[in-house]
Amino acid sequence: MNELVYPRERTLGTITLVLGLLVWLGLIVGTFGTALIGLALGFVLYLFAQSALIAHIKGNGVDLSEAQFPDLHAQFTACCDRLQMKTRPQAYVLNGNGGLNAFATKFLGKQFVVLMSDVVDAMNKHADGVRFYIGHELGHLRMKHLSGHLVRWPVLWLPLLGAAYSRARESTCDRHGLACSASPENAARALAALSAGAERWERLDVPAYLRQANHASGFWMSFHELIAGYPWLTKRAARVMNTAAPMPARNGLAYLLALFIPYAGRLGAGFGFLILVYIIGVLAALALPAYQDHTVKAKASAAVIASQPMREALGNYYRSKQKAPKSLDAAGIPSQLADGTRLSLDPEQMVLTVRIKQGELVFTPTVDDQGRINWSCTNGEGLKPRQLPPSCHSMGNE
Repeated sequence: MNELVYPRERTLGTITLVLGLLVWLGLIVGTFGTALIGLALGFVLYLFAQSALIAHIKGNGVDLSEAQFPDLHAQFTACCDRLQMKTRPQAYVLNGNGGLNAFATKFLGKQFVVLMSDVVDAMNKHADGVRFYIGHELGHLRMKHLSGHLVRWPVLWLPLLGAAYSRARESTCDRHGLACSASPENAARALAALSAGAERWERLDVPAYLRQANHASGFWMSFHELIAGYPWLTKRAARVMNTAAPMPARNGLAYLLALFIPYAGRLGAGFGFLILVYIIGVLAALALPAYQDHTVKAKASAAVIASQPMREALGNYYRSKQKAPKSLDAAGIPSQLADGTRLSLDPEQMVLTVRIKQGELVFTPTVDDQGRINWSCTNGEGLKPRQLPPSCHSMGNE
């Protein structure tokens, strides 16, 4: 049954699994286990949301059985046998409200396949139509796509990678749908119904439809497929007609643009762009204050160096007079430096304040047992502790 697996899925699945495990490990270790609490809360939320879905399916859907829609049940059973699935999921028909679709899900180990009533009705004249959709959804369950999602979740948003893995999974499931169909053309027509609609699919020119896949090599077609979780329907139909058929190469420049758009799953490319904007905003919110602090540190560092002679003059005055000067002028110190930095003195403790545009540096002297003056540097008004330069923390004796 290896031929049912799209070649790239195993590679991408391994990459996302390993990266996901590493990220989870990093989060758990980096947060000292706090991430486990978040994981547990996330599981509880998932449990409630999934229970609501299963309750809706069981309460509003029709359970397929030999007595209830035996024709559909026979197709479902035949497809399970074809895919060698010993444990058969529960199958339901649910009102699709106009949508041609089907989906697979699971809850507490129990697997479900749900066919929307509209796709069942649309495929009424297509012998293999419903089988393709059944096979596609069984493919998700057989390949355990729903089981490993939580482990991979931290990295699935990554540009290119998350979308590529999702497209590979869909291609694998299309092969499962093909395996349940009597012919490749029947599988292609079932897929094309998603494009042509519930009635027009019967009159669709399949070869002409498949030739539309050639448009996928354009820049914008390539870009939007690279950030999407599904391949273009025309390409999917071409692949089920011939699994070895070469697909048109994507535009190389599209990869460069797609590299900046996080994958947003079924929420769409627009949401992925919003995620990108959010990430840029977060990074800017973190980087801008850091840049501002770095700039202030540089200015403060220059002020520490420029005021060094003034502290030496104050120290010399104290040693010669054994008292602090009553003013800067008394010690022969100007009140303003050449670059506009202002100085002020508290004569009581001989505290020197250096005022730069960004805030104040406060230099406080202490005299040790050997008569040496030690200066300490602290932040004053307008200056934050983290903005103090390294030279402030390593000041020596006068």
